Amino acid sequence: MKLPMPTRIYVERTLALIKPNAVDKAEEIEDIILKAGFTILQKRKLQLSPEQCSDFYADQYGKLFFPSLTAFMSSGPIVALTLARDDAVTHWKSIIGPVNSVKARETHPDLRAKYGTSDLKNGLHGSATFSVAKREIKFMFPNSIIEPFPSKEATAEYLSRYVNPTLLQGLINLCKHKPQNPCIWLADWLIKNNPNKPQICDGAIVEEVE
Repeated sequence: MKLPMPTRIYVERTLALIKPNAVDKAEEIEDIILKAGFTILQKRKLQLSPEQCSDFYADQYGKLFFPSLTAFMSSGPIVALTLARDDAVTHWKSIIGPVNSVKARETHPDLRAKYGTSDLKNGLHGSATFSVAKREIKFMFPNSIIEPFPSKEATAEYLSRYVNPTLLQGLINLCKHKPQNPCIWLADWLIKNNPNKPQICDGAIVEEVE
């Protein structure tokens, strides 16, 4: 009996910033975020110093707008959000729209069109790529742990080696016993027969003497 492979769901994280000129609309923006299928994993309101803004936007260093950018982003509080859903980076970028708020109003009636007033004061920030998102989330939430996503092949290998054999054995035993509550019975059986559960030694613990 070969178990069907489950559909793999890719869940990704990205960083969203509500900039100083839109921070008073934070609750309204968060409602839009949730309705778009995102989960808000982390949230904090903070005010960055010009030096911190320079570090955050280090990849923009040397550009003409860099001093104005760091001055604006440190001019008041911002809201930082870690968002999660499938294809989070691309989806968030599509929702906020182009950098230029004026152009956004013409072509993309999205968040920057609604809450932004210029290229600089465009209301919202989104990570450019997943690798950038990892760095930016770590910057805003230093205690975050972002695990690398396993490949499709690695996931299939793990299921084939560690999950399917135990689950198959549990289903065979379920068919033999025909319990009244099959879901509860199977759950208990899997707990008792988990091959990865820690081994508990009932014997006395002997300490080595150096």
